[in-house]
This record gives sequence, C-alpha cells and structure tokens, in this order.
Amino acid sequence: MEVVIAPAEQLARLAADTIERLLRARPDAVLGLATGSSPLAVYDELARRHAEADLSFARARAFMLDEYVGLPADHPERYRNVIEKEIASRVDFAPGAVQGPDGLADDVVGACAAYEQAIVDAGGVDLQILGIGTDGHVAFNEPGSSLASRTRIKTLTRQTREDNARFFGGDLDQVPTHCLTQGLATIMSARHLVLLATGRGKAEAVHQLAEGPVSAMWPATILQHHPHVTVLVDDAAASRLQLADYYRETFAAKPDWQGL
Repeated sequence: MEVVIAPAEQLARLAADTIERLLRARPDAVLGLATGSSPLAVYDELARRHAEADLSFARARAFMLDEYVGLPADHPERYRNVIEKEIASRVDFAPGAVQGPDGLADDVVGACAAYEQAIVDAGGVDLQILGIGTDGHVAFNEPGSSLASRTRIKTLTRQTREDNARFFGGDLDQVPTHCLTQGLATIMSARHLVLLATGRGKAEAVHQLAEGPVSAMWPATILQHHPHVTVLVDDAAASRLQLADYYRETFAAKPDWQGL
C-alpha cells in the first residue's frame, strides 16, 4: 500500500495522471467510478483534460461502485444520474459504456448477480477509484461486511445516512435505507485501487485503513491485502497516521518514471 500525503488539488492531479496514463496506453481500459465528494476534483480534472488535451474515453468502459435502492430514475441523487452529471456527460464515453447496479430491479438478487458477471465479462476493472466513509466503509460495505462479499443489497448504517443527508437537503428521512453495492471481494478484484480522502473527519478511518489490523469492523482495511493500492490523502486526513513522516519521505524519493 502506497500512502501519498499532499494538498487536495495535487491529489486530484495525481489520480488524473494515473487514469490518463492508463487510457493513453490502453484506450479500451475498464474504469471503476465512485460517487461522493472525494472523487469530484478528479472528475473535474479528467473533464478538463478531455476538453483541452484530447484525452479520450471513447473506447473505455466503466462500472459504478453502488446505487441506492428505490430512488426514481430521474432523482438527482440516484448515483447513475450523479455519475452522468459529474463525469460521463463531460467526456466521450460511448452510449452504454458506463454501467451501474440496478436499484429499481424487481429481482434484486438476479440484478446483483448479473452486474457481477458483467464486470467479469468486461475483463475486470483496471483502475478503481474509491472513497472511504468516516466509519471505514468503502462503496457501501458497512462495518461488519464480509471481507469475501460480492455485489449484493445492503442496509445502510445511520452514520452513513447522516453523512449523506447533505445531498438530500439535510433531511435524513429522504436518504434511502438500502443500496446495491459491489462487495469487498469484487473491489479487491480490480487491478489498481486508488482511494482518496480529505479532511480531519476521515483521519481515524485512514489510520485504520493504512495502519490498523484487518477487520470487518473497518471494511477498508481489507485493502491491505491488495497488491496495488494507492491512498491519496491531505494533511488533515493524514493527521492520525503514525508513519506520516515515512510516507512523505518515501513519496519524495520515488523515481518519476514509476508513477502511482
């Protein structure tokens, strides 16, 4: 696991650099897209590079991490609509190239199995963007989630719903109780994981992720077992890291050609 501590704007550029390098080397790469606040600056940077530097997504495919259950198709906080607004409509993905779990499916179990198979059929995710919740969840894998889990329906914790209420006008009652989410084992199948976290509110989760024991109580800690994980955090999110100085020294000494 590589931990990079830098200002938030630099973190977004580093993540975008990695995605751009992948797409220029493999235009048909498969990306994993996350919602929430953490990746927004990355999407802004990718959209800028598409417009100004001819970065193309035309042959790429993408899979979303999760989706609320039961939100109407036109609801602005339905994650499919959020991804469309924040990145898909701003670049040149082909029609149908971005897929997400079907939160309106009549057969939820079947929809989850089909989504899992679609990722496999695409050859797996080359680079997965991730955020982390204050309680250590990734995607919607809440504390207590099986470390071997696959795409499935989950019940959201009150903490997650409270954290997400800001997207629903601060009204907790409007935040769905259920979601469909890629499982931890699904996420671990991606070839490169890039996790972004900013702000002091994420500090304990980042500490557990990078330096704590692997435990279902902090689901993100499973990432310690992945061979290629990049954790991008600002000073506030890094404030609980015991090895922060070492992480800074390691990144400063890293050869330019190596990338993330």
